[in-house]
Amino acid sequence: MALIGMREVCWGFGEPPLLENITFQIEKGERVCLVGRNGTGKSTLLKLLCGDMLPDSGEIWRSPGIRVAALEQDVPAGFDGTVFDVVAAAFGEAGRPLKRRDERQLLPDADVGWELSTRVENILSQTRLEPGKRFSDLSAGLKRRTLFARTLALKPDLLLLDEPTNHLDIDTIIWMEEFILRHIKSVLFITHDRAFLRKIAGRIMELDRGRLVSYDCGYAAYLERRQAALESEETQNREFDKKLSREEAWIRKGVKARRTRNEGRVRSLQEMRAACRARRRKIGDVRMQVQEAERTGKLVIEAGGVSFSCGQTPIVRDFSAVIMRGDKVGIIGPNGSGKTTLLKILLKTEPPQTGSVRHGTRLQVVYFDQLRSQLDEQKSVRENIAAGSDYIDFNGRRRHVVGYLQDFLFPPQRCLTPVRVLSGGEKNRLMLAKLFTQPANVLVLDEPTNDLDAETLELLEELIFEYRGTLLLVSHDREFLNNVVTSTLVFEGNGRVVEYTGGYDDWLSQRPQPAAGSPPGKNAPGKIRPKPAARPSRRLGYLQEREMQALPRKIEALESEQQNLFALLSDPLFYKKEKNEIAGVKSDLDRVEREIENAYRRWQELEALKSQAGA
Repeated sequence: MALIGMREVCWGFGEPPLLENITFQIEKGERVCLVGRNGTGKSTLLKLLCGDMLPDSGEIWRSPGIRVAALEQDVPAGFDGTVFDVVAAAFGEAGRPLKRRDERQLLPDADVGWELSTRVENILSQTRLEPGKRFSDLSAGLKRRTLFARTLALKPDLLLLDEPTNHLDIDTIIWMEEFILRHIKSVLFITHDRAFLRKIAGRIMELDRGRLVSYDCGYAAYLERRQAALESEETQNREFDKKLSREEAWIRKGVKARRTRNEGRVRSLQEMRAACRARRRKIGDVRMQVQEAERTGKLVIEAGGVSFSCGQTPIVRDFSAVIMRGDKVGIIGPNGSGKTTLLKILLKTEPPQTGSVRHGTRLQVVYFDQLRSQLDEQKSVRENIAAGSDYIDFNGRRRHVVGYLQDFLFPPQRCLTPVRVLSGGEKNRLMLAKLFTQPANVLVLDEPTNDLDAETLELLEELIFEYRGTLLLVSHDREFLNNVVTSTLVFEGNGRVVEYTGGYDDWLSQRPQPAAGSPPGKNAPGKIRPKPAARPSRRLGYLQEREMQALPRKIEALESEQQNLFALLSDPLFYKKEKNEIAGVKSDLDRVEREIENAYRRWQELEALKSQAGA
């Protein structure tokens, strides 16, 4: 049975409209994901379904008596009171007098009040929220979970979720996945979290250039079908453009003698011109590039016996680590566990209470702040990048600021827009654009993936993979961590931070498991422990596959360099040179031989992993 749908809905300012002739319906029991690039109108479509906005034309229909509840992308301003009060306010005037069980008194309508109050308490128990906590004191992740509970209290027939995983830690995201799969029958959601999408979605609808296309499949099949559709569209457009070019050449030659009998061909050409003008081009890809500074020394950061507490609560306890040039380190842990504090300690902007932090030489750090405090909300996009200048210096050459911003999908007219009116995805793109104007050999990214669409995430992954400097990354995006980092620092509770090799999936396979028969949560009180995915055999991750493909070329280049150094050292005339030059060449040979040995050892490790996966 269909719950809700649209027929030929259009909405938008100017031409072409943001949404053009949108038609679809959501069946009972469906879990549908709405995907698309930032700014294509996904949130607008959800607001139209909720009734918060009206379409310019077309029809939005609902099944009689259907209850629809929505979780917005951002935390709305104006919420006050306790967690219980915020959730109870979902019932409007009926929710105002509701009290928790320990505060409950006789109400004007005791039966109704008792029922609604009990429902709120049950929802808070299911969502693991403390009813007496002040909403204003909660972290961004707990505020999102409270608003999620508020939507559930209405017992909706259809739940609409706009970026539900934003600001949530990995434990909570996994809990939300399990909760939706167990308790929510019908849901339409927007997300750029690819792991969440794969787990939840049974159907995918893509919003692209104002049109909606439905794919009745999971995410992996959607990617294949979408690529085939784009290739087919490009082929049709090429054929159309060739035909239009031929017809334009024909009309230019002159048709005076045949004008009467070729009027149909002329009209056809005019229709083709109109179709060409109306064609909506595919949104381009972000072109990101980091300005790499002079290389750091081999040692980047060394922490020894670092401890830091907030009052009586330990944040980091007896933490030691060595980060070398080229390391890509992920940091994961629950919201409020101290990930940003650890970053500040490692960067020496926050001194540890005990222990020491030592930096290597020539560090040039750029820092992506998850709160985007480096952006001036009152200034325009352009002013935030160039501060009144028309040009920026980028990798030794001058670039016009507007041209540079177009690389990050800001058209010229958008460059004059105040930052405060940008979407979350646009603000994150602008933050990346601002940071990459600065030369850097150490990238520090604190939650860079929030609000970015999947295409931009993949390009950021590619950029970081090719980056030759050092990376410190805080993220709750499991797939992004798997594809980017070489090691992971994990907050395991009570101030304990442990390093594991590889990304998120590697941590799941390496971490200590609870002893048989131990009570749930014994290892990390109060925390939701993610369950490891069922994996009968290890497989090579994205980074490992790329590394294995690159190793033969690396070994060949190193052996070639080794032969050149051998040839140089075997020449008797070489030993007439300065002692420093001779010692430098011998040192280079030692380095190359060590790198060759390490490369062959790494090749054998990856070969062994690949063999295990195929076994």
